[in-house]
Amino acid sequence: MEKRSILHMLDPMPHNSPFDVNMAMDAGFDVLMPYSNVKLDSVYGLTQDAIFSRGPAGVKRTGIFIGGRDLALAMDMLNTSQQAMVPPFEVSVFADPSGAFTTAAALVACVEKQLKEKHGKELKDCNALVFGGTGPVGIATGVIASLAGAGTALVDHLSIDTATDVAEAYNRRFACTLNGACAKSEADKALLIANADIIFCTAKAGVQVLSAAILKAAKQLKVAGDVNAVPPLGIEGIKRNDSGMPLIHAINSQGALGVGALAVGNIKYQLQNEMLRLMLETDKPLYLDFREAFKKARDIV
Repeated sequence: MEKRSILHMLDPMPHNSPFDVNMAMDAGFDVLMPYSNVKLDSVYGLTQDAIFSRGPAGVKRTGIFIGGRDLALAMDMLNTSQQAMVPPFEVSVFADPSGAFTTAAALVACVEKQLKEKHGKELKDCNALVFGGTGPVGIATGVIASLAGAGTALVDHLSIDTATDVAEAYNRRFACTLNGACAKSEADKALLIANADIIFCTAKAGVQVLSAAILKAAKQLKVAGDVNAVPPLGIEGIKRNDSGMPLIHAINSQGALGVGALAVGNIKYQLQNEMLRLMLETDKPLYLDFREAFKKARDIV
């Protein structure tokens, strides 16, 4: 009889995400085992406990999911788990802290699609701003966009030092070329967006980052994407379901388009489901992070 599928869900936070639990169950895993308050130095042992207890056939029905909120820690946990494997005792591992990797991959892929189809441009042809750029989704968005060739700045709403420190840390880790920026005031925002081709809004839910008045300062904006679905939305004029609709308040940027939170969320949901199902269907172990998520998101859109 075929063994039941098991997903071990490692999370450094006090609680595992109900969203991730629901997604894993819907993807087809039979048994979910959540672990909270997991330290990095525990990952090696937990991984080996998981792989040696099921036999070579059982490991094909076993996976490890890494959550939390810290992107760097999630990547360290994924790398540690991979190092603990002893072929043929080897299972697939998927890191998606705060859903940031799949959300960011979906956001960049949706914006990229509109950029290509409506403006005939590639990410490498553009300058991008990530508002809320020092949070998990913002960092992941910036890293993906930068590695795809866009000149990308992470925008913090309080401190240029924070933005620069985060950008430099992830440049070292992933060999990308992020810059830091700060927008404490409306004047700061207007100055930043004046020459931006792309705007990614990944700021805190329920906070309007760019008003209609500020959007008038954009001179060459092509696509803006917002992941905030809680009123007020992050970018005024973008509706939740918009997928390439005109951004009416960017009156000085000809052909500027908006991508809304539910349009991004639909791709994110499909993407996370697909990544989890891959863990069940693969014949060889997979190690999945934002890079694989972005490749798959491009296929989905």
